[in-house]
Amino acid sequence: MATKFLSLACIRGTGAGDGYSRGLSPRPHYPSMPKYPKGMSADMESSMDRSERRALFSVTGMTCSACAGSVEKAVKRLPGIKEAVIDVLNNRAQVMFYPSFVNEETIRETIEDVGFESALIMEETNEKSTQVCRILIKGMTCTTCSSTVESALGSVHGVQRAQVALATEEAEIHYDPMTVSHDHLLNTIEDTGFEAILISTGEDVSKIHLQIDGPWNDGSMRIIQESLQALPGVEKIEFDTNLKKCSLSYKPDLTGPRNFIQVIESTGSGFKAKIFPKGNGRDSHRQEEINQYYKSFKWSLVFTIPVFLTSMVFMYIPGLKHGLDTKIVNMMTVGHLLRWILSTPVQFFIGRRFYTGSYKSLRHGSANMDVLIALGTNAAYFYSVYSVLRAAASPHFEATDFFETSAMLISFILLGKYLEVKAKGKTSEAIAKLMDLTPDTATLLTFDTEGNVVNEEEIDSRLIQRHDVIKIIPGAKVASDGFVTWGQSHVNESMITGEARPVGKRKGDTVIGGTVNENGVLYIKATRVGSESALSQIVQLVESAQMAKAPVQKLADRISKFFVPLVILLSFSTFLAWFVAGKFDGYPESWIPSSMDSFQLALQFGISVMVIACPCALGLATPTAVMVGTGVGASQGVLIKGGQALESAHKVNCIVFDKTGTLTIGKPLVVNTRLLKNMVLREFYELIAAAEVNSEHPLAKAIVEYAKKFRDDEENPIWAEAHNFESITGHGVKAIVHNKQIIVGNKSLILNNGIPISIDAQEILTEIEGLAQTGILVSIDNHLTGILAISDPLKPGAREVISILKSMKIKSLLVTGDNWGTANSIAKEVGISDVTAEAKPEDKAEKVKELQGSGLVVAMVGDGINDSPALVAADVGMAIGAGTDIAIEAADIVLMKSNLEDVITAIDLSRKTFTRIRLNYIWALGYNLLGIPIAAGVVFPFTGFRLPPWIAGAAMAASSVSVVCCSLLLRNYRRPRILETLEIQGITTV
Repeated sequence: MATKFLSLACIRGTGAGDGYSRGLSPRPHYPSMPKYPKGMSADMESSMDRSERRALFSVTGMTCSACAGSVEKAVKRLPGIKEAVIDVLNNRAQVMFYPSFVNEETIRETIEDVGFESALIMEETNEKSTQVCRILIKGMTCTTCSSTVESALGSVHGVQRAQVALATEEAEIHYDPMTVSHDHLLNTIEDTGFEAILISTGEDVSKIHLQIDGPWNDGSMRIIQESLQALPGVEKIEFDTNLKKCSLSYKPDLTGPRNFIQVIESTGSGFKAKIFPKGNGRDSHRQEEINQYYKSFKWSLVFTIPVFLTSMVFMYIPGLKHGLDTKIVNMMTVGHLLRWILSTPVQFFIGRRFYTGSYKSLRHGSANMDVLIALGTNAAYFYSVYSVLRAAASPHFEATDFFETSAMLISFILLGKYLEVKAKGKTSEAIAKLMDLTPDTATLLTFDTEGNVVNEEEIDSRLIQRHDVIKIIPGAKVASDGFVTWGQSHVNESMITGEARPVGKRKGDTVIGGTVNENGVLYIKATRVGSESALSQIVQLVESAQMAKAPVQKLADRISKFFVPLVILLSFSTFLAWFVAGKFDGYPESWIPSSMDSFQLALQFGISVMVIACPCALGLATPTAVMVGTGVGASQGVLIKGGQALESAHKVNCIVFDKTGTLTIGKPLVVNTRLLKNMVLREFYELIAAAEVNSEHPLAKAIVEYAKKFRDDEENPIWAEAHNFESITGHGVKAIVHNKQIIVGNKSLILNNGIPISIDAQEILTEIEGLAQTGILVSIDNHLTGILAISDPLKPGAREVISILKSMKIKSLLVTGDNWGTANSIAKEVGISDVTAEAKPEDKAEKVKELQGSGLVVAMVGDGINDSPALVAADVGMAIGAGTDIAIEAADIVLMKSNLEDVITAIDLSRKTFTRIRLNYIWALGYNLLGIPIAAGVVFPFTGFRLPPWIAGAAMAASSVSVVCCSLLLRNYRRPRILETLEIQGITTV
């Protein structure tokens, strides 16, 4: 899945690639929309063919999902792979890739390397873009429902991938908009028998919902539509006459919601427009579902309580018993008729949702929980009707009815569904809290031609448009992502970055929407609004993570395929066994209650088996825990990209660390200069700064920053022009400055250019490396002229984190592009014994694969572009949040706070989450394995204990609620106590 990311360019840099690798700016970023294939460098990106291609391969020899998983993993490890979907049933693999980075033959060979025969079936140029559509699906009750919808969507031509999550009741569909429309996808879902509501489509750059009050008619709506359509940037307009709502998709660069309101209100038809009230999305549908179940449950109680009283309470009160036993026709009594009348509305009106769900499920060749409920309640109800009618027709037959069974069964199941839906709503509270960070209102400033403020207006924050200037007073939340145009202040960004210390802001500095302005007044120019904002993108990332299925969920998916048919078979077998045993005197007559015969006893056992089985609990075991776990992770500053990453993280037993920006602060400083030739130090730094100013590497920035000290009178000095500049990834730079050939880089770069390194220079390098500093050599006109010593201090707590990992039986390694001396010194300081230095990006990836080959589950922690191949190759890639976009895009987990202790938090959280998933499975499976035999009467001959159907139904409802509540306990997650005792302080570098 092409994961969505966001870029918080507003946080200035501390991250760096290690060694002397070059590429993208290492300014801190948070996940942005993916720009490159995994593992791609910036240089490659600038020259690559940006179009995607799709190829279809036949894969012969796959027998199970494990085979498909191995093929998918191997293909996805290739550079330039955007998506790979393996179809075991049809022996096919569909791969989306970037042709500039990988070709079809390489993909085919990779599949064959895994051990399967492969051939290219179809090659297709993907001139059509891939879009992602999110749809809310109402009415799903168990994994059978979600699997049915997923299969239906997957069979639609043009759909590349479809994921249906039972816990969130949503579908995320990757599709080709040139082949299939989202309307067709909605119809496909509704054809399976469920209600589908569109949440978002990939084509929506930005979307706004407006409420329009006024005389709604065809003529006025046509005028409004034509007026809005004439605006630049408006892409799509939809009207909902029932809600008086207008939904617009538009390009935020060209227009915005205030323009729409102005146009609507200026049509002259007496219309007023405003932002549609909050709650028109997923939360409102969830609340609507909760209200429906609550209302149904209340009405069921109105009828069920009298049925319960007349059958189980009033029969023991002499006066009332006599009245209820009064015969109406032959042996039919008042009690029989009363219970029949009261239970009928519960069975057919209040419980009609179960009939509807059963019909839709069976129509598509599957059976879900609704089928079990409908069969169980109908068996009880219609047997009771038969018994009462027979009593009415016979002067001797005494009826025994089970009307209370069907009525109470439906009531308890409705109560269980109400509690379950309400609990499921709490699993995504972390997302709700993130969304609530944005203020409701903002102060919009209007300027005259000379730049003076002429008006201040308070507006809904959702009306902010790009390029608006917003006033932020002390104590207020920043209303939008943007940059400061006037004023100075300190902003608390802890809710986004986890950094507790307020960050100073002045003109030109970027700010994040949702953060808090602490003292001075700021004028902010909005740059990213609506769904483009950093906060919205974090929410989207967490939502996508909650949609992704963990591999362990495959167990529930497999069981769900045969669970309901097996339960129906067991139920019928139970009834038959008890009925036959009763007919042939297979058990003593004393076992049969006085109010029943052998047939009725057998029927009760059969119904109890049918209604106690709970496929819902199995289906909810994994997704609810993943939802809560990823939400808790986001609140802790650990963004986990879905169930796959969560599951892999709990198995990690080896972690590979990058050095610069990961174990160290990533803010290199020049601490010493050693000249090997007679030269004025200012002239020396003038030359190398002119070359290094063209590079974005942190070591280059450190050199340029140090060179500024020789120009005290200039804040932003202009350096000499550098000609023929060349950046050599992992080594350094070359340029011509003032007609002099300048080479600045590591030892291998100098040697590769044929420049000898004297014994004195070697000794200086050894001395520098022994102090855990990086030695940078400078050559002028092919003569070694000087050596710079650059230091990058360790992050606070790095040593303690490595020690804690050892106590968790996790092996730690250091793999860096820096020299051996510095690497060994840093490793010794933090307590790592296994070191690999002077490693190129591909060497890091090879090291990871080598460790995996030895049977270890490997996590890679890095922040630089040169770490991205290793991040992709690792079982779990962890990107430091202050790192580069490409590293974050390649990673499975993003540590937003850039603190090393969050590596431990991520692993500990994944372990806790999977402990919870195991508990859920133990409860769900154990409940069914224990409950079904008890309901079938296995223990009845020994204990006399019999489980009435209505109690079995209550137990079934309780099992789903128990699983969700078990997952919800994860909300109380706290980081390991040992991390709290470290008292690691945040570091601010200037």
